Amino acid sequence: MASVALITGAGSGIGRAVALALAGEGWRLALAGRRPEPLMETIGLAGAAGAEMLAVPTDVGEEAQVDALFTAIGDRFGRLDLLFNNAGTGAAPLPIDELPVAQWNRVVAANLTGAFLCARGAFRMMRTQDPRGGRIINNGSISAQAPRPFSAPYTATKHAITGLTRSLALDGRAFDIACGQIDIGNAETPLTSRMSQGALQPDGELRPEPLMDVAHVADAVLYMAGLPLDANVLFLTVMANQMPFVGRG
Repeated sequence: MASVALITGAGSGIGRAVALALAGEGWRLALAGRRPEPLMETIGLAGAAGAEMLAVPTDVGEEAQVDALFTAIGDRFGRLDLLFNNAGTGAAPLPIDELPVAQWNRVVAANLTGAFLCARGAFRMMRTQDPRGGRIINNGSISAQAPRPFSAPYTATKHAITGLTRSLALDGRAFDIACGQIDIGNAETPLTSRMSQGALQPDGELRPEPLMDVAHVADAVLYMAGLPLDANVLFLTVMANQMPFVGRG
């Protein structure tokens, strides 16, 4: 029987690319996202792969909705082998003293609380299913190491994801649950397309930044997901080689 994966934020961008790559490898998939229409579009794009796919509209920051998501996965597939914790958002690029608390809370709910709730649901399934165990891959960000200007909510939550990854990797050992993190820099998606026109730099200037094909992210996730549970990629960085990140840019 084919393995089962849950991808959050599966209606677009990185989540969609990973879903299509996993479908092409024969995985059975549960797709989560806030709106049903993009999830169905992802299923339509994967149709040729013939994979079994389930769309579950979910706001990952809401406990009851995440609980319902995992109930649906259990009812449909009976197990879970991979969670790709991908759903996330950012806030308007504002100085911190001008940032509304509501925007901070929205980012924390999507990026951090959502990852925690989904990891909690995955642990509950993976530690008791037969065969036991599974893998969690958290979508971090190189912003946790080198933040962009006016990105405090996004950067803070992605820094927290690193702590979550380390804790899950430690706590999962006893149950054959592996946890790793992928940090991505400038993958070309609808959300990053503006960077080719100009991204705000620390010196206050707008300068174009190079992008890479999102397929390279999907390939990296496939590699991590394909490892046996006695091996783990704890952290992996994949980025556009010419982007201003290493050193002074």
